[in-house]
Order: sequence, then C-alpha cells, then structure tokens
Amino acid sequence: MPRARSTAAPQSEPGKGRYYMISVVAKAYGIHPQTLRLYEREGLLKPSRTEGNTRLYAEEDLKQLEVILNLTRELGVNLAGVEIALNMRRKMEQVQAEVSEFVSWVRQELARAAQEGWQERLQQALVRLPPAPGAGLEVAPKPERKTGTGKDAL
Repeated sequence: MPRARSTAAPQSEPGKGRYYMISVVAKAYGIHPQTLRLYEREGLLKPSRTEGNTRLYAEEDLKQLEVILNLTRELGVNLAGVEIALNMRRKMEQVQAEVSEFVSWVRQELARAAQEGWQERLQQALVRLPPAPGAGLEVAPKPERKTGTGKDAL
C-alpha cells in the first residue's frame, strides 16, 4: 500500500502496528468506502473497531484486501469465489503449520533417540528365533485335470 498519512492512532488492544481509517484505505486503493463495508458484511475483511465504532484497518487487513482486489480485478472472481479461495488459503496455512509442528516434533524425537543410543538397544532387544515347524512355505501339488469324452466332460 502506498504510505498515506494515517489519521488513525494505533489501538493498543488488537496489537502493535499502524492502523488506517476507512477513508484512507479507500483512497489508497482506489475503491469506494462502501466497497470496504460490503467486504466486511460478507466476512471477507474484519477490521478492528475503536470505542466509537470507527473501523481501523491493520497491515494484515490490507494484505487481505490486496488478495481480494487481485482476485476480483485481475482474475474476475466474484465474492462467493473470493470467500472460497480465502477459506482454502486459510486451511492450507493451517495444515502447513500443523505439518511444520509435526516435522519439528519428529526431529526432536530423532535427536533424543540418537542421544540415547536407540540403535544399540534395538539390536540387543532383537532375538533371532529358529523357524517354527510348518511355518515355511510349502507348495501344494497341482491337481490333475481330467480330459475325457464322457458325460462329465464339457
């Protein structure tokens, strides 16, 4: 976003960073404030609010707005499609975070196991057993096929 001068003061509750009022965001992105209100009504944007109920857009909201505008302007996606795309993106990010957490856990476990000498313990724990009688694979004889010309033959 072009760095327009913000008339909104940062709010302490939502987090640290810069916040922009609806008029500043609308002007910076060349859209009408009603469009931003529509995106909020549709659940595509969720700006924070002041005690006086003024919308304040954080950097994260602006990134989301840029995605929405790219989908609608550049790709011609309607708002229902934007909602689906944003939900899928959110789910992909969630799965990616879960996979990263799992990989981190596996690495920690492997490092811990390597320090504890698990390979030696595994070799000591394994005992070779003689094969049990009848456990081998035996080949059954092939049944003979009858070839004849009698009633039983087809």
